[in-house]
Amino acid sequence: MDIQNKLLGFFKSAVVGRSINVLLLRVLGVTLFFLVTTLITQNFPASLVGEYDFSRSLLLVLGTLAIFGMQSSVIYYSGFLASKEKLAYIKQVYVQMVVIVLALSVLILLGSQLFRIEAITNVTGFGLTSPVTKTILTVFFYGITMLNIDTLRGMDKIYVSEVFRNVFRYLFFFGAVWYIFQSGQMDRLIDVFLLNFVVLALLSSAVVLWHFTKTRLSNTGQALSIGYKAILKRSAPMAVSAASFLLMQSLDVLMLTYFTDFETVAYYSVAVKLTLLISIVLSSVNAVIAPKIAEFYAAKSMERLKNTIRRGTQLIFIMTAPVILLLAVFATVILQFFGEGYEAARVALIILLAGQIINTLCGSIGVYLNMTGKQRKFQVILISALIINVVLNYILIPKYGMVGAAIATSASMMLWNLVAVIYVYKTDRVKTFLSW
Repeated sequence: MDIQNKLLGFFKSAVVGRSINVLLLRVLGVTLFFLVTTLITQNFPASLVGEYDFSRSLLLVLGTLAIFGMQSSVIYYSGFLASKEKLAYIKQVYVQMVVIVLALSVLILLGSQLFRIEAITNVTGFGLTSPVTKTILTVFFYGITMLNIDTLRGMDKIYVSEVFRNVFRYLFFFGAVWYIFQSGQMDRLIDVFLLNFVVLALLSSAVVLWHFTKTRLSNTGQALSIGYKAILKRSAPMAVSAASFLLMQSLDVLMLTYFTDFETVAYYSVAVKLTLLISIVLSSVNAVIAPKIAEFYAAKSMERLKNTIRRGTQLIFIMTAPVILLLAVFATVILQFFGEGYEAARVALIILLAGQIINTLCGSIGVYLNMTGKQRKFQVILISALIINVVLNYILIPKYGMVGAAIATSASMMLWNLVAVIYVYKTDRVKTFLSW
């Protein structure tokens, strides 16, 4: 009876309920994502698929530089301002962040011209000058899209946020890919991928502005001023952490491009995308609890904080364990579904899943560090893991190809998760790892 009551209490909690709803939206998004991935891999030449994956990885890296950690700090400010009953100031913070994204995007564009983007072509060995230019021009729109999504999340419009992040993001792209496939314009794949973010940036900006005008936000007590310097100071460590994290997710693809060929990149990228099935659970829970962690920590409500984290980690484990097992057991069959030759990524997929096991058991550790003022410690941990990731990729990819890339990615993922969990437990006595 005690176990039954615990289970009922677990699933009735606000954190679990909202996390499951967010997860359902993300499952819909992942379904759309794999539909478009299957459409591309089964009907487009593997070399073109590889170019698309290269452009996608480059946009992630440059977009991370442009948004400069503000997609995380806007969540922090939302929770902090909510704890002070001054959430109305999030409008001011948002406008300043848009200006910063614009300035950084212009700097990236000017820098690409100063150092000549042809240098990227020389490094990769492929004639990618045109896709690189288009990708750089899209960086601002990518950054604004990500900022808008997390601004909506910080304002507790989490379902609207998730519709943009996981439904519109892939639905529009799927429609565009289907159109160019039917019309025989398959060489426009990268164009429609990048144009998708232009559309998303415009639509999400309109929704954010509409919510600012229609939503009554709290603002009591003494006036509060948050300037550009404060935003940059708060965001900078988060930017370095986010860049390090995304580089660890993207460097394997970029280095495979250099050491192997686009076909290998295409096969390996499918294995990476399959691990998203695990990541969506973790990110769904993080989407719900991140503002609460910031709010409870700022209010020094440690018991509520620990309870929120514990329930989140339990839900992550319950939802991911069956998916990891299914992918590992039926790896070959699942990979063959994407087309001829993709089963070559079987071993790489299993190695990547091993890294994801540790990732899920450690819970929302990265979010905890960013939301509790420990972003600089998180920055150091991730930079150290990134250096190890680069070294391992450089050593292992020439010898083992995509298997070497998978080993490097999983090893660095395990490392930063375990180090971060140990640090948080020793300093705050908070268990972000799985406990009952």
